[in-house]
Amino acid sequence: MPHKSYDQYCGIAAALDVVGDRWTLLVLRELSFGRRRFTDLRTGLPGIASNLLTDRLRDLEDAGLVEQQELPAPAARTVYALTADGRRIGPVLAALAKFGLPMLDDPVDGGVRPRTAVHGVLAPLLDGVAAAGRDLLVRFELDGEELWLQVRGGRLERADRTARPDLVLTGSAAALVELCRGTADLATLSPRITVRGSRAAQKTFRELFPVAQAVPTA
Repeated sequence: MPHKSYDQYCGIAAALDVVGDRWTLLVLRELSFGRRRFTDLRTGLPGIASNLLTDRLRDLEDAGLVEQQELPAPAARTVYALTADGRRIGPVLAALAKFGLPMLDDPVDGGVRPRTAVHGVLAPLLDGVAAAGRDLLVRFELDGEELWLQVRGGRLERADRTARPDLVLTGSAAALVELCRGTADLATLSPRITVRGSRAAQKTFRELFPVAQAVPTA
């Protein structure tokens, strides 16, 4: 746990006592994408010192938000994962991602991690009302990396990679961010990003992940 406290009877203050230290929310962001090795976290958090990452993980374990797990053979390695309590941070991270989206500089091809584009930019835009009771499976092939996103019954869930996707988005992670920011549409972004799938699936995608012109266009 952090050594300092705001010492206020307030939910926000109590939360910041646990997750308010520098890098802590970004560690939780990385773990919200799935289980990670220590080296994976270092890669996803360029600039953090190894000893500081160790401290942050220890604090989060002490707070009951993160746990270590041992993967079975042949992997046989230690990974970090969010606990059930830690997963409650999901809506907070999504709200922060939407809040910060207009503050980002214009994305540059090769400068955006595909994982960030899919899980840190697109996924937080899911409209829970429009998605209620609906399903959609999307495979992304961005900058040579394959990622999946699945909406089942209106909620984001771990994707079934053995199933046939409703849509396949191929191209640049930066282009996907531009689409999410509302600064360009698919017609403008082609061929930097292309979509394969039925018109019905494309319509569902637009309804479930609406672009709200987060960044004014020129």
